[in-house]
Parts: sequence; structure tokens; C-alpha cells
Amino acid sequence: MRKINLISYLIIIVIISLIGCAKKEIKNIDSKGKNIICFGNSLTVGYGAQPGQDYPSLLAKLISFPVINAGIDGDTSIEGLRRIKTDVLDRDPLLVIIEFGGNDFLRKISYEETAKNIEEMVKLIHAHGAMVAIVDISATFILDKYHQMFLDIAKRNQAIFIPGILKGIIANPDLKSDFIHPNAQGYSLIAQRIYRAILPYLNKNTLLRESKR
Repeated sequence: MRKINLISYLIIIVIISLIGCAKKEIKNIDSKGKNIICFGNSLTVGYGAQPGQDYPSLLAKLISFPVINAGIDGDTSIEGLRRIKTDVLDRDPLLVIIEFGGNDFLRKISYEETAKNIEEMVKLIHAHGAMVAIVDISATFILDKYHQMFLDIAKRNQAIFIPGILKGIIANPDLKSDFIHPNAQGYSLIAQRIYRAILPYLNKNTLLRESKR
């Protein structure tokens, strides 16, 4: 009897610790979707690396959920918002990882318009019942303002915030394929950073699903 109680106690402790890792309250933590959808531009596509070396492909090797690469090279937040229904909402999302902003900056789309578009993406995905993670692509003083924008949107909408995915990459030629884009090693580092950020919430989602069986 004591042995059974001890085992039950240890199981409870493990469950509490896993749930405790997800400290921040995230909207739709009980998402019933199936797929993790990586939604973005060339950084999501994996520009500069061979097929299979993009971060979504590498992320898929780290987790037990299906991962879909919904990136399109050159996309701004405007194009992303236009295709969100077919490329994201219609694909049974569990969690959507949003990565936009770089092309908005390069094409001189206003900061306010970018913020509005990304926040609209978050709201549409949440209304569909999926979790959202916002990727912070800022890595230099030029994009500092974008860092705060991504953080503010995440806070307002109870989304996961993934800071500085390009930190240590953008200034390291050994991790890049050109002036902007990572190489295979760089994308591997990005996949690891995203994995560590989303894992606590995926664990909690799994526990919630299993508790309802």
C-alpha cells in the first residue's frame, strides 16, 4: 500500500513540475488541433540551406507532433494575412509559430501596419482554437523597436513569446549563408531555441488531453 501511494505521489510531482514549467498563462492551452504550423517568410522556408535543413524540419525531429512549413520566401505580414485561412486555419493547427516582420522592414511597410497585421493573425488563430507563438527576429539595434512590438502583442493576447532567435547568428559568418539568412547550423540553433520555448506548453497540452480521456 505504501509503495502504491509513493508511486502515485511521484506521478503527481512529475505532472505538477511539467505544468509548472509553463508559467505564463497561454490562450488555448487546451487546443485540440493536430499540427504545429510554422508560418512566416524566408527564415521559415529555410532559405540558404538544403531541403530538410530548415528550422521546421529540424523542429519536427525534436517533438512528437506533425510540423508543417507554411513559409513563403519574400512574404510580408500583408501577404501572410491574406493566406492565413488556407495555409494555417484550414490545416488543423494545434500551435502556430508566427515569424514575420523582416520583409516589412526591408520594404518600408510602416511599423504600425506590421503590428496591426501580426496582431490580427494572432486573433484569427486564437478564434480558431489554436495556441500562438510569436517569434522575435530582432537581433540588432535596427530592429529593437520590433522586439518590443512582438513582446507587447504576445502579452496582450496571451501568446508565447520567443525572443532573439537570431541572436549570435546574424553577426556570425559561420552560421549564415548570406548577409541575412542562416545556414544549416544557424537553422539548427533556431530550431533548438523554438523547441525549448514551446515544449512546456506542448507538455501541458498533452497532460490536459490525457486527463480528459
